[in-house]
Amino acid sequence: MAKLHFHYGTMGSSKSAQLIINAYNLNAQGKKTEIIKPQIDNRFSADKVNSRIGISADAIVLKDLQSYVPGPNTQMVLVDEIQFFSPSDVDILVRIADTTPVIVMCYGLMVDSNEKIFPASCRLIEVGAKLHRMESMCQMPGCMHLSTHHLRFDSAGNVVRAGAQISVGDTNFKSVCRQHFNLMYNGSHQKIK
Repeated sequence: MAKLHFHYGTMGSSKSAQLIINAYNLNAQGKKTEIIKPQIDNRFSADKVNSRIGISADAIVLKDLQSYVPGPNTQMVLVDEIQFFSPSDVDILVRIADTTPVIVMCYGLMVDSNEKIFPASCRLIEVGAKLHRMESMCQMPGCMHLSTHHLRFDSAGNVVRAGAQISVGDTNFKSVCRQHFNLMYNGSHQKIK
C-alpha cells in the first residue's frame, strides 16, 4: 500500500470534508490520527479543519513542518491545505512515510488561479505521491463540465491575473472548467455576470 498520498481538486471538491471523514472513521476503529493544517489558513478557524458542509475536526496548526514529528502510536497523518506548505515541508512528510510506519495523506489544490502549480503540490508529484483526483462541477451557471481551474475576481467582478500565488479564502474565487477558464481569463468574457 502507498504510504504518501495527495488528494487534490478544485475549491469545493470536498477535500477537507473527506479528510475529516477519514480521520473520524480511523479514530472510531481505534487508529490514532493527527490532523495538520498550515498557520496561514485561518479563514474559518485558527485551530480546526473546517468543511463548507459544516463538519470540523481539531488540528495541529504549524507554520512549517521542519520540526514536526508524529506523536507516539500515530498511524496516519492527514495534512489539509498542503499547497500552503513548502517543498521542503513535503520532504519531511516523505521522510516520515519512508522511515516510519505512519501513512501520510495530503489534501489540497494543484494549481492557483493563474494556472500555475503550487510548489508543494509539484513536489508531491516529483516524489511519487499516489495521486487521487477529487472531482466537482464547474460553478458557472448551466455548465456541467468537470472543474479543473480557479478564477479569482476583484470586488467589481473582474478577473484577477496578477498578485500573490497564495490568497486565503474563497469569496472571490470560482472553480471552473478549462473552457470557462480560457474564455474568461484569456478571452472576451473577462467579467463575472
